[in-house]
Amino acid sequence: MATQQSDSLITTEVSSSQTGRSAAPDETVISSTDLDVFYDADKALDDVSIEIPEHKVTAIIGPSGCGKSTFLRCINRMNDQIPACEVDGELHFHGTNVYDPQVDPVALRRKIGMVFQKPNPFPKSIYENVAYGLRVQGKEVTDELVEDALRNAALWDEVKDQLDESGLDLSGGQQQRLCIARAIAPDPEVVLMDEPTSALDPVAASKIEDLIDELVEEYTVIIVTHNMQQAARISDKTAVFLTGGKLVEFDDTQTVFENPAHDRVEDYITGKFG
Repeated sequence: MATQQSDSLITTEVSSSQTGRSAAPDETVISSTDLDVFYDADKALDDVSIEIPEHKVTAIIGPSGCGKSTFLRCINRMNDQIPACEVDGELHFHGTNVYDPQVDPVALRRKIGMVFQKPNPFPKSIYENVAYGLRVQGKEVTDELVEDALRNAALWDEVKDQLDESGLDLSGGQQQRLCIARAIAPDPEVVLMDEPTSALDPVAASKIEDLIDELVEEYTVIIVTHNMQQAARISDKTAVFLTGGKLVEFDDTQTVFENPAHDRVEDYITGKFG
C-alpha cells in the first residue's frame, strides 16, 4: 500500500520542494520493477526494470512492436484507456507506485504530460489551445501563463500577433510546438514524447530537437523515437527495447551507441535487423 506521503504526491498539488525538483540532477524520477504488460494474451512488455533520472533526456529506441510506446503510456497510465490492457509489476514516480489503487490518474497526469506522434491541436484559437491545458487541470488561465508556455515551446515570437487565429492554421512543426505548449502550461515535472518529429519535415524536426534541449532544463523528458541518429543527438540516456518487450540495455547514450554491452543491441544499432 502506498504511504501517506506517496498519496499526497499524486492526489494533491505539490510544491517543487516536496517533489524534489530542486534535487540533484541524477535523482531517479521514474522507475519500474518487474513490469509486465499484456493486451489480452499478448505480452507487450516483459519484466522491465529501469531507473530514469530527473532533468535528463531519456530516449527509448527499438524496432516496431517492441513495447516502446506501451512503456511510455504506462508512465502516466494512458494504458488505462485500453480495456484489454493489464499491467503487472510496479512503476514508481518519486517513489509512489502509480498503479496503487489509491493513486488518482488524473492527478498523476498533472505532473506527467504527454505529446503524441501526430500534432493534435484542438479546433480552437492558439490562445485557447494553451489555455485548455490549464483549464483541464483546474488552474486559473492568465495571459502571462499562456505567454510563458508559448515562450517555453519556442513559439511565442511566431504567433504573438495571431493568438486569436486557429491552431489548425499553423504549419505542422508549429502545431507540434503548440501541443508541447499545451502540455507544459500546467507545469508538469515530466514530459513524455511519442515520436514527436516523425510526421514533420527535417527543418521542423530540428526545431523540436532544439526545443527538447531547452526543455530539459525545467523538465524530465522521455522520448520514444525510431530515429537512432536523433536519439544519439538529443538524449543523455538510451533504453533499447527489442523483440518480445524486453529492455535489453539502458545506459548513457554515448556508451550504448559506441560500446554497447549486448551483441543484439550492436546488431540493431548497426542495422543488421530492425
